[in-house]
Amino acid sequence: MAERGLEPSPAVVAALPPEVRAQLAELELELSEGDITQKGYEKKRSKLLSPYSLQTQETDSAVQKELRNQTPAPSAAQTSAPSKYHRTRSGGARDERYRSEFSLVRIYSEDIHTEAVQAALAKHKEQKMALPMPTKRRSTFVQSPADACTPPENFSAPPDVTTTTSSSSSSSSIRPANIDLPPSGIVKGMHKGSNRSSLMDTADGVPVSSRVSTKIQQLLNTLKRPKRPPLKEFFVDDSEEIVEVPQPDPNQPKPEGRQMTPVKGEPLGVICNWPPALESALQRWGTTQAKCSCLTALDMTGKPVYTLTYGKLWSRSLKLAYTLLNKLGTKNEPVLKPGDRVALVYPNNDPVMFMVAFYGCLLAEVIPVPIEDAGGQQIGFLLGSCGIALALTSEVCLKGLPKTQNGEIVQFKGWPRLKWVVTDSKYLSKPPKDWQPHISPAGTEPAYIEYKTSKEGSVMGVTVSRLAMLSHCQALSQACNYSEGETIVNVLDFKKDAGLWHGMFANVMNKMHTISVPYSVMKTCPLSWVQRVHAHKAKVALVKCRDLHWAMMAHRDQRDVSLSSLRMLIVTDGANPWSVSSCDAFLSLFQSHGLKPEAICPCATSAEAMTVAIRRPGVPGAPLPGRAILSMNGLSYGVIRVNTEDKNSALTVQDVGHVMPGGMMCIVKPDGPPQLCKTDEIGEICVSSKTGGMMYFGLAGVTKNTFEVIPLNSAGSPVGDVPFIRSGLLGFVGPGSLVFVVGKMDGLLMVSGRRHNADDIVATGLAVESIKTVYRGRIAVFSVSVFYDERIVVVAEQRPDASEEDSFQWMSRVLQAIDSIHQVGVYCLALVPANTLPKTPLGGIHISQTKQLFLEGSLHPCNILMCPHTCVTNLPKPRQKQPGVGPASVMVGNLVAGKRIAQAAGRDLGQIEENDLVRKHQFLAEILQWRAQATPDHVLFMLLNAKGTTVCTASCLQLHKRAERIASVLGDKGHLNAGDNVVLLYPPGIELIAAFYGCLYAGCIPVTVRPPHAQNLTATLPTVRMIVDVSKAACILTSQTLMRLLRSREAAAAVDVKTWPTIIDTDDLPRKRLPQLYKPPTPEMLAYLDFSVSTTGMLTGVKMSHSAVNALCRAIKLQCELYSSRQIAICLDPYCGLGFALWCLCSVYSGHQSVLIPPMELENNLFLWLATVNQYKIRDTFCSYSVMELCTKGLGNQVEVLKTRGINLSCVRTCVVVAEERPRVALQQSFSKLFKDIGLSPRAVSTTFGSRVNVAICLQGTSGPDPTTVYVDLKSLRHDRVRLVERGAPQSLLLSESGKILPGVKVVIVNPETKGPVGDSHLGEIWVNSPHTASGYYTIYDSETLQADHFNTRLSFGDAAQTLWARTGYLGFVRRTELTAATGERHDALYVVGALDETLELRGLRYHPIDIETSVSRIHRSIAECAVFTWTNLLVVVVELCGSEQEALDLVPLVTNVVLEEHYLIVGVVVVVDPGVIPINSRGEKQRMHLRDSFLADQLDPIYVAYNM
Repeated sequence: MAERGLEPSPAVVAALPPEVRAQLAELELELSEGDITQKGYEKKRSKLLSPYSLQTQETDSAVQKELRNQTPAPSAAQTSAPSKYHRTRSGGARDERYRSEFSLVRIYSEDIHTEAVQAALAKHKEQKMALPMPTKRRSTFVQSPADACTPPENFSAPPDVTTTTSSSSSSSSIRPANIDLPPSGIVKGMHKGSNRSSLMDTADGVPVSSRVSTKIQQLLNTLKRPKRPPLKEFFVDDSEEIVEVPQPDPNQPKPEGRQMTPVKGEPLGVICNWPPALESALQRWGTTQAKCSCLTALDMTGKPVYTLTYGKLWSRSLKLAYTLLNKLGTKNEPVLKPGDRVALVYPNNDPVMFMVAFYGCLLAEVIPVPIEDAGGQQIGFLLGSCGIALALTSEVCLKGLPKTQNGEIVQFKGWPRLKWVVTDSKYLSKPPKDWQPHISPAGTEPAYIEYKTSKEGSVMGVTVSRLAMLSHCQALSQACNYSEGETIVNVLDFKKDAGLWHGMFANVMNKMHTISVPYSVMKTCPLSWVQRVHAHKAKVALVKCRDLHWAMMAHRDQRDVSLSSLRMLIVTDGANPWSVSSCDAFLSLFQSHGLKPEAICPCATSAEAMTVAIRRPGVPGAPLPGRAILSMNGLSYGVIRVNTEDKNSALTVQDVGHVMPGGMMCIVKPDGPPQLCKTDEIGEICVSSKTGGMMYFGLAGVTKNTFEVIPLNSAGSPVGDVPFIRSGLLGFVGPGSLVFVVGKMDGLLMVSGRRHNADDIVATGLAVESIKTVYRGRIAVFSVSVFYDERIVVVAEQRPDASEEDSFQWMSRVLQAIDSIHQVGVYCLALVPANTLPKTPLGGIHISQTKQLFLEGSLHPCNILMCPHTCVTNLPKPRQKQPGVGPASVMVGNLVAGKRIAQAAGRDLGQIEENDLVRKHQFLAEILQWRAQATPDHVLFMLLNAKGTTVCTASCLQLHKRAERIASVLGDKGHLNAGDNVVLLYPPGIELIAAFYGCLYAGCIPVTVRPPHAQNLTATLPTVRMIVDVSKAACILTSQTLMRLLRSREAAAAVDVKTWPTIIDTDDLPRKRLPQLYKPPTPEMLAYLDFSVSTTGMLTGVKMSHSAVNALCRAIKLQCELYSSRQIAICLDPYCGLGFALWCLCSVYSGHQSVLIPPMELENNLFLWLATVNQYKIRDTFCSYSVMELCTKGLGNQVEVLKTRGINLSCVRTCVVVAEERPRVALQQSFSKLFKDIGLSPRAVSTTFGSRVNVAICLQGTSGPDPTTVYVDLKSLRHDRVRLVERGAPQSLLLSESGKILPGVKVVIVNPETKGPVGDSHLGEIWVNSPHTASGYYTIYDSETLQADHFNTRLSFGDAAQTLWARTGYLGFVRRTELTAATGERHDALYVVGALDETLELRGLRYHPIDIETSVSRIHRSIAECAVFTWTNLLVVVVELCGSEQEALDLVPLVTNVVLEEHYLIVGVVVVVDPGVIPINSRGEKQRMHLRDSFLADQLDPIYVAYNM
């Protein structure tokens, strides 16, 4: 890695000679596919670059400056100098990372963890990590300041799409009218076979300075680093073995200690006057010590506002108990019975009302369920499962609840119907003198239910018995040494956990006085709890680390507070990894205010086990408890190792004291059966005592696994018969039986078999100078399951004033720090605007909801960085191609297996009797003349406009006469000779047909070309120019309007208009007859040229002879049973392929009437096509996929309108989609389902298949079996195999037959490498033999070898080896079905899988872009369209966003996830663009190569570009 320092920058690489660049690219490829080691790669690379190294270093210094601007180098610790209050600490402490509402004003620089992070970053700094910064459109996020976005180096700023005036936005919302776009300046007459890899691997035609190319080069540079677990070099080809299972690291630490024995706490003391139940204690103090203070509440400023005495608590609780039992229903039908559950809904600033309600319920023997503020759906499920019908609340709280119009409280989502009861004194009834509550000695009956939220976000109720409540109070009183009359300050939530146990139960048990400091006061006055301790000389304070911080932030406001009265500062989240540094920092600051070191008492609690352990209050002068400095690496394997070598990756933890009195503790393995851990192993802490919860209410199964655990020894047999409760805390028991907690089960992230703690990762994130970027230290860490492993996601709130540059720098440094300290990769790091993450009631981040938003794509990040390349190490190994199998063995294999060779054929043309017409006339021109004499008035063509009215018709005679005039003009004006090429440039219509026959009459060769789009000349005119040049046209026939357009000033800006060939407009022609019509000497002579731009951007022209034209028309006539009495409707573009043949040729040949509907008219009237079919009662109609999609999307919700208009499609026998691709089954099915209601038969819709070499291979026709469908396995397809699976199988793809093979056509499936035939149901290239195959390519370079290979090629062996075949360039397979064909034999179905040209070769496998695109389109409602392509081995996914721009970044992780999950590929770049940006041609096919060129030339104006690391 030493050479990395001299890494030449992208700009320098671009300046190298092309051959050196090509060799470098080849090396990159070898490295990425694992064909060469990193060392070998670097050796070869330096050898290649050595001649240029001097120049490299010179240019590099300039480039380095530019890179420095993009990624600022990580600086040293920029933290403030230690203040005079801090003393240097010897132990390795962590920084005081915390999640809170208040900003982290200072990170203590002497903190070991911060130092660790800085050291880790410094190490990375040497490696010059130049991450490509994502490209973001300025308007996307209002929050970020405008100057933070980097405009492209040599382009003007992109137009702001937020305004409607800008030219780009007004046109971009509508997809430009379908355009065939060849790549900029690349003409390929040659087609497949030609090696396109050169085009793929270099920025051909792309300016090297392009920002995109530079960023991709940067991305590739970062990806060159070897991944942590090295990939194995070879791949055994077995499609079932998907995942690379990470092998365990042989050096990983393993536990070596003996098996632990359960640890006992001191015995629970026997006190003679201990009350038999908690209610008895209340009764005792309420009647004997009525004046003593029990609870003080504070107002919003932190001043005491009300003190509840024991007498008041007793009398008000009694009133409530009496009211609940006697006053809510009638005497015979009480609303509440003892044992019923009741919800307690009180705000966090009203402890008095809550305490009265709680004890009132206990006295009434009903079970209180305290919950947080009303409205949470999950809380509703808890209430429902507890069968709660009654909610107690205060008057103030009730007024604040949302109401319906008639004043009733809103029914919250997921909540049961509740009756609300107000518990303010004035509404309660005084019990009669003789009424006394029933207080029995505490037993195992439930006392209350405490709710807890699980990792997944579901809410469960932990039921606590009266005995456990009492015993827990006793244990706490003994451990904390509570005595009567002490004052306790409580900052915690008094409705649950330690706040409830100490502040509501233990205080009543010991007649103590609680001062409750609500969260809302802490937000406005962070020092309020310290002031309360000082003012009340409190002995005990209950806090969290957060409260220690807040006090430290604000301590300067009040110098004269004293904490000398405190004998116990109970830190209830002592189990957090950052608690140790919080406690240390607080002590160092407040020791001068009288705080005693031995007073700090961390404890560990959980809802199930209640208090797990607590540090006992120490005596002055006693040695302070120890702390452990543990190795992070050891922890990740669940093993305790004292950290000695690398202090950067150490975790310092403090003990949480000893086991509770009367309790017993053991540590069991966190997963699997509850096996006892070894002494040096981390596991889940389990507690056995009378003081824990008894069950999850209503969840018997989960209860057994949590509350009734019998530990097992290493042999698997139970240890004793005492049940333990799982606490959900991870830790170990250290020397002297001290308990250490290192994390929570809920925060456990299991990545590749190693455990990481979410809190630890949050801590690391906060230690990376988060002040400038992270809002109030709010960071959430969770894991999502993607591709058979957990992946770590870090989400942070970004400060409103953070710049793009700062944020990106912070993100890249967090990645490095986490990688260095935790040795784990982060899958996704997202920044969201401040205050947008879901909150818990006390202001923390709601992790499970955040995760949910992330997974459903509604988190709306403003910055995101995905690193799948570094994290995903379990991908299958790249496939190595097996050496080719010789023809002989293939043949033997076919014979041995008894496989029939995969071939199929249409009916035999020779056996079909024909009328005299065809025998007489070999040429289409002759047939037209014959029809003009025989049936002069028979109308062949009708052209409709958008309103559905006929604008033009042509009878046989009219068409003949028009063609004659055009032929004579060609001779007179154009001085053309027979055999000259003529470009026909017309909108879809009858003029185009007349011009075509005019050319045939004159002996010229017509070339139909789509006219340029007047609004989009720059994109469409170059294609016209290219076809004119490539076809060597001697003349252009067109209309007057188009002629003016071709010579206009706008056209001159796009092409050279001075060099057009002769342009003749055919609008006003002299009535002149041709002396004689041209008759070609042989039918093999050229009839016309068919030019088309393929989806890969290749412009290809093929030659069609007269005999091929005749055969094509004849095959279509027979398949569709076309006669002169028939009428068909055509809604297709008439410029190439089968669309041209149907529009211009078939009617003249068969004599049927064609109703012509130009597809662009549908944009003005969506009903046009279907209304025409209905009006003329048409039985056979032809359309393209773009027309079908337009109708499906546009008329989806208008079926009722269609019905009212009287449109009925029951007359349709065949509705055929003309296509040169795999059938789009989903679109066909939704079209059929949609219009089933207006009579469309589900059997009617079918598709055709054609290619460049043969425009019509399959067409459903009128007879023969319906198209069949099969499900194939996608994994096998990538390996070039076909495996049929059942419907609903995972990774299955539905394929439909592409219609029936036309008469006279033979098809065989061939292995494209060996050119040998393959067996039935095997994947291969489709080869075709038919009389209407084109006779070759028409190109500038008449490459003979290509002609021979594509049009006249032979199989390498087999019966059909003598036949000449044409290669379609499409992969597919033939499968014999159970159906009977028209010939009476079993029907052979042809399934098209996709074009070979389009396939992406990645990781040694073959992918069809449409499959990846289908997966991506499904993931989010805002994705309108999607296209994928590759660039230097990176997969680029472009998605069109139809939602709001703030959803743009939500798509990045979703796209990455789905492609990884379903296709086992890592996406390199995700580009989010406006709707209509992905170019689509007239057949409705995406032009991916054109899109790629636009992307690399930086012409897409993307909303966001994410470069996945």
